[in-house]
Amino acid sequence: MTGAEPPRPRLRPGLAVTPLRHGLHLRGRDASVTLEGSRALPALWELLRERLGEEDEHRPGVRGYVEAEPGMPRLDPADPRVESALDALTAQLRAHDLLTEYPAGGPEPAAWLGACAPRPGPAAAALAAARPVVAAADPEGPLATALISALDRAGTLPRPYRDTGLAADRVVAVAGTPPVAVAVARTAEGGFVTAPAEPERARTDAESIAVRMDLDTSSAPAGGSAEGAEGTTDRMTGASAAAVTALLAGAAAQRLLCAAAGLPDPAGQEEDPRLLPGRPAVLVAVARPPHASYRPWVTGPAGPASPSPAPVGDLSESLRRIGALTDPYLGVLDAPRPDELPQLPAALATCASVAGPLVAGAPRTDLARLTAACRAAELHLGEGVQGPVSVGADSEHALGRALRRAVLATTRPSGTGHALGEEEWREHPQARHWWTVLTRHLELPMRMTVHRLASEQAYLAVVRDPAGRTGTAGAAARAVEATPADAAALAALGAVTRAMAADHGPAGAVHTAFSGAEAPLAVAGAEPAAWTDEGWTDRWLTGIARREPELCTALARLTGVRPAPWRPGGAEPAGTGAAGSAGSAGAVLAALYACGFTVLTGQGGAR
Repeated sequence: MTGAEPPRPRLRPGLAVTPLRHGLHLRGRDASVTLEGSRALPALWELLRERLGEEDEHRPGVRGYVEAEPGMPRLDPADPRVESALDALTAQLRAHDLLTEYPAGGPEPAAWLGACAPRPGPAAAALAAARPVVAAADPEGPLATALISALDRAGTLPRPYRDTGLAADRVVAVAGTPPVAVAVARTAEGGFVTAPAEPERARTDAESIAVRMDLDTSSAPAGGSAEGAEGTTDRMTGASAAAVTALLAGAAAQRLLCAAAGLPDPAGQEEDPRLLPGRPAVLVAVARPPHASYRPWVTGPAGPASPSPAPVGDLSESLRRIGALTDPYLGVLDAPRPDELPQLPAALATCASVAGPLVAGAPRTDLARLTAACRAAELHLGEGVQGPVSVGADSEHALGRALRRAVLATTRPSGTGHALGEEEWREHPQARHWWTVLTRHLELPMRMTVHRLASEQAYLAVVRDPAGRTGTAGAAARAVEATPADAAALAALGAVTRAMAADHGPAGAVHTAFSGAEAPLAVAGAEPAAWTDEGWTDRWLTGIARREPELCTALARLTGVRPAPWRPGGAEPAGTGAAGSAGSAGAVLAALYACGFTVLTGQGGAR
């Protein structure tokens, strides 16, 4: 009895080689390597190709012929030095994934599998047993035909199936055991391809994505013809429509076959910073201008390997997840952006909200974007709920926002008790700076009062307009922080950004101010330079972040508030009505949780 033949080592299809003065440069699909040190490397490369049985006329995907230099003697394969050099070259190819193994004695896998699959043989066997089925209302329509053709070219001839339950502009392809499916749809602007999932999940995903993209594909008649589907492409020319159809079909075939063969999804979630690990990515294509990219779908089903979102670590990660929440195609909130708002003397960011245009102010634009996104989410979730809703990038952030709001809700706008003297805060560099900006640069006749809250290490600062022209009862801004100077600085900053929003923001915009609750995220993972003082924003925010835990403890004693987490599928907050989580707020809540954000509900008021 003879054992099974060992697999055949082969160069990956698509490998290209460029000769150098004393070496070679090899380029594959996902890796490259430069080998230098000997003029004999080109000849050694040709010898290795002969050993591997590579012939350019039979393997057009391998562009590897290199002509040895004139006068260079042919290497003797029997020479032990040549054998050792061949072994070293082979080891480098394996180390850089430029060499793979094909099963001995069997048919050669398709070139695309050889180029990307870690084990092309088993992947080819899985695809041979996949037997794809392409379901469409009209299997002879342009999208279905293009998908069938793409699967056929990949080496897996599919079976068409007429499914009158599908919308006329949608196609679902199923393959493998257990079955996996992708849905592809054409839209007025382009189209999309869902992430691989179970067949029923793919169909429901496609319907949800169509709704998210403001499509009404379900209105197409069952069993509608291909001509009916073409009604969704009125805004595309014939050439652009054909190009988008081919792109969608190719992407759908690639995602389906990679899933059936056990290969990584082409979305490349580990490499694209816009995508979130464990969450589906949807390919979105548009015709004008021609563009296609994978977009995060935060309300989609979580992957089995990532049932819970990873915690948010810092401001950069918070903004990355805000980018997913506010994706222009699949997001649930409007993206905060500077637009044409001024960024000096303070930074502003604006977005749409359920209460109208929202403008957030902060010392920096990135912090203004964070503040705006959290407040827009709070306003959306707060509809139909008794009591405030606080949203934070993590639990500490949400708690700091909730406790500050609770204090402000139970304190008179003019403050309480005896006001501290100006000397308690005026000489702090940040308080002096923002007060000077407010009263001298903006020339606003404001007054500042700072009060200590009971006997706690917590202070309330109130900036008032004596004429009563801004805010509630003349209060232009209020802030609660752990020191008089911090409270005064943030109250003055809030008054500055409110004035800037009134002058430069959209008419009737809702203003929201930066608070010390954002400071821990702003400085996480960074250490300010040793030579800086609190006149530098980073050093000042580092001090606020260090004082934040003790401040939250003091505010909790003052208010007695213990905000409770509000999670998707959990108990509804008291007073939730028709506009609560059962409505559009449910999608926002699910998306926030999917991105690792924290939502708290409890007694208090609005800032």
